[in-house]
Amino acid sequence: MEVKLGFGAVPKPQYVFVSKESDHCWYMLSDDTRQIPIYERALTGVITGIEINKKVETSHGEAEKTDLHILADKPYVIRSGSESYFSKSLLLSLDALTSEQLHHPLTIAVSPGERTIVFCAIYNPITYRSIGVSWNGHREIDWQALGQKVSLKINCIQNLHQDEIQICANTTASEIHAVLIAQSDTYLAQLNWTPEQGRDYLQQKYGKRSRLQLTDTEILEFIDYLKLQLTQNC
Repeated sequence: MEVKLGFGAVPKPQYVFVSKESDHCWYMLSDDTRQIPIYERALTGVITGIEINKKVETSHGEAEKTDLHILADKPYVIRSGSESYFSKSLLLSLDALTSEQLHHPLTIAVSPGERTIVFCAIYNPITYRSIGVSWNGHREIDWQALGQKVSLKINCIQNLHQDEIQICANTTASEIHAVLIAQSDTYLAQLNWTPEQGRDYLQQKYGKRSRLQLTDTEILEFIDYLKLQLTQNC
């Protein structure tokens, strides 16, 4: 993405909100919070992260949202309600994608349903083919667990990709966890942390004494913290 020098807009992600209206299914907000309709139904870019069940303050109080981060002509964040059909169809599509597919640009499309419902569909922009998903048994799906699985896959891939570590599409969760432990070993050694320092931090932050006790989300957060310490020490 080309960097434009000189005066311009503040370089911050553009939020896109999902809502079914008469002639569009998503919109942006202007600086004065005025809704700006987006009439195009598709956004193509590289997925760079996802936040599941993110607590957000809205005009109606606190709500849980799903934020999908995409890098296109600029960084975008597609925000939808965690319990919405858009979020659920998004999770089903992302779960069906392989790690290799997630390294390449994808097209996120809105598809209007009945009443206020908006579905999400993901396409390969080269082949024009959509990622096939099935809603069979969707009422029995543990959406919380599926969200955590998808979040781990996407955010883990991005973390490992930044450090030039490749994982295969069939890498298991336990293998990913082992790779993350090894990655944290590298950062701890670079920081010259003693085992006691590591245990003290984990105890204070997570109430746990070992990295083996951390969830995948927690160890990713721990790695980000170690990387930040390295940056500040440079």
